[in-house]
Amino acid sequence: MADALLFNPRTYDPAHFDPETRRLLRATVDWFEQRGKRRLIEDYRTRAWLGDFLAFAAKEGLFATFLTPASAAAEGEGDKRWDTARIAALNEILGFYGLDYWYAWQVTILGLGPVWQSDNPAARARAAELLSQGEVFAFGLSEKAHGADIYSTDMLLEPDGKGGFRATGSKYYIGNGNAAGIVSVFGRRTDVEGPDGYVFFAADSRHPAYRLVKNVVDSSKYVSEFRLEDYPVAAEDVLHTGRAAFDAALNTVNVGKFNLCTASIGICEHAMYEAVIPVPLTV
Repeated sequence: MADALLFNPRTYDPAHFDPETRRLLRATVDWFEQRGKRRLIEDYRTRAWLGDFLAFAAKEGLFATFLTPASAAAEGEGDKRWDTARIAALNEILGFYGLDYWYAWQVTILGLGPVWQSDNPAARARAAELLSQGEVFAFGLSEKAHGADIYSTDMLLEPDGKGGFRATGSKYYIGNGNAAGIVSVFGRRTDVEGPDGYVFFAADSRHPAYRLVKNVVDSSKYVSEFRLEDYPVAAEDVLHTGRAAFDAALNTVNVGKFNLCTASIGICEHAMYEAVIPVPLTV
């Protein structure tokens, strides 16, 4: 019974899933097992960036397969879908091996939330393509002065007279802000008061007007502070406006934070695994 209920890297076989999902989950377990406990601890202690794990995920198409909705998948990509059951399974595995690895996956989910809720076909297609290339994503909501208060934001968008905006402001405590192909950024227009002025837009962390300030935590995961200075926001970069932008922020948090549950299960399972398995046999 224990084997069926508790994660065990030696015997793990998620037989209730389809073959490709099983392969990807098992491949993820194997990657961590091959890396070994000593290396995982060393990476944690030296605060090494998660590049090797993200390279593995890109090679296997892990994030692309699990986080691309079926409606955004190309022909012949039938394994791609947004499926809470297998997202939960990967949460558990990543939580088991290290919360920093889970964090990069989790904030990618948050960054995708406003995109997949958007009616902007160009942004959705761009996100699907970036996922297929192995990119990660980020969720630009929190600010140093306001935290994650979605009623308040000092990210200001000034109309450029061409249907777009120029964005200026800072965001704080934004995971993957150092490497995200798309950062979904929440802000407000300077020419519209109240909730009608909210805007969610897609920014590129590699753009010259995107300035990475620092990692605000001493960790392998990159929890960034960044600043936009007169960042050009074209019409095709706008994900939501007005109340829809506010709703997308709240909905994304509701969807993404659920992942804490199954990641926490993985953490607890590893604590138990360490306690009951002789040290020489531990991962």
